[in-house]
Amino acid sequence: MSATLLYVLAVILVIAGIVQLFQGQIIFGIVLIVAGGLVGPGGYSVFRSR
Repeated sequence: MSATLLYVLAVILVIAGIVQLFQGQIIFGIVLIVAGGLVGPGGYSVFRSR
């Protein structure tokens, strides 16, 4: 269940980042995309238990 929640959160962050890029806020868009990659369960997750 938590993996699904993290995946949905990551997708929302990446989509918001892409929207920000199109609106001209380059730095904030890149930060959101990177944050989506860090939160998502597919890549390196900052919430992963060790």
